[in-house]
Amino acid sequence: MTLSTIQNEDVRASVDAALDTLKESLRKLNHQIWSNPELAYQEHGAHDAICDFLEGQGFTVTRHAYGLDTSFEALSGSGGRLVNFNAEYDALPDIGHACGHNLIATSSIAAFLALSFTLKKYGLPGRTQLLGTPAEENGGGKAKLIDAGAYKGVDISLMAHSGNKKVFPDQEDSDGIAGTLMNARKNIHCEFSGKSAHAGGNPWDGVNALDAMVTSYNNVAVLRQQLLPDQRVHCAFMDTPKVANVIPAYTKAFWQVRSPTLKGLNQLVAKIRNCIEAGALATGCQVTITEDELYTDVRLNDKLCERYQVHMGSYDRKVLKRHDKVLTASSDIGNVSYVTPTLHTMFGIPTPEKTFPHHPTFAAAAGTDEAHAEAIIVGKSLALIGYDIITNDAMFETVHRQWQEEIARDD
Repeated sequence: MTLSTIQNEDVRASVDAALDTLKESLRKLNHQIWSNPELAYQEHGAHDAICDFLEGQGFTVTRHAYGLDTSFEALSGSGGRLVNFNAEYDALPDIGHACGHNLIATSSIAAFLALSFTLKKYGLPGRTQLLGTPAEENGGGKAKLIDAGAYKGVDISLMAHSGNKKVFPDQEDSDGIAGTLMNARKNIHCEFSGKSAHAGGNPWDGVNALDAMVTSYNNVAVLRQQLLPDQRVHCAFMDTPKVANVIPAYTKAFWQVRSPTLKGLNQLVAKIRNCIEAGALATGCQVTITEDELYTDVRLNDKLCERYQVHMGSYDRKVLKRHDKVLTASSDIGNVSYVTPTLHTMFGIPTPEKTFPHHPTFAAAAGTDEAHAEAIIVGKSLALIGYDIITNDAMFETVHRQWQEEIARDD
């Protein structure tokens, strides 16, 4: 059978058949990840379970890939274009898979399997990559994988994130959104150094590092009225005095700063730095500021969003092409979207009313059979997009042209 004689219905039937034979084993794998939540860079159980499963399906898997102990890479096919799928599987402290990363892993594994088996069935050139991407919640696994060369040569990157069916209050009823804007994010760590003294006997001889930290916090609080509606600033005090009768010589704070664009983030980070430095200056302390874990904004691709909408429609799912309001969360998939054309879609799962990710009720919903079924349908749709990109030259060129235009746009 040649490419010109393969019909869309044949491809979809092949994708369906490939995953129907793995229905029970995929559900078991999903449940295993969901039942054993692991934090960033500690996802050893999920790593081993997924690698064992893929090897059982005949794939060669590189464990502990690209210098990250809980990353892996599976490759399939030869020649042609390279389609990447990203599997996340880290959880949150105390509330487990309250962001549904077990479903992200499931949909990406399903997509990789379906596309790999379909290309092999028809003898078509094209390559698939399933990349295990740890530490999305905190740690920036994908950013480290980019630096290590994991995405080198990738022609397109695909993944899907679960959520409640109504992400935005003004959103029309749907089963998901193909393209969702997300904030860029950066971490700021600051350490204040002063001088210890007895708080009752000779406080005038001390230089109060707690005052420096509190003053910097209040400076940012004053700044908040000038923040744009979708900008966010969060803070945690990491090291504070344990007694009241000593002027503290050391304190430490951790900030996260978010803005809809990378340009806006850089401008906001500069203002936050000024607030922190002013706190040190006002109290006579020294401050050390360290920035890390840059998550960029997500660059949307209209053609990829359109194809996802079409393929999900073939499974009787209504998907919005995009939503122009920024989802004020952040993800390191944004970093990937600056390297290659990327789809990071949001798909809805059944949840109780007023349930949102990062809440225990969402963790419970992410473990249900109904949520798993949606992840499999999403995986099928991602596989069909991958097939489009591998076999359709005009579509591939359109996707890459749109991506280059988006990257060149100055926000």
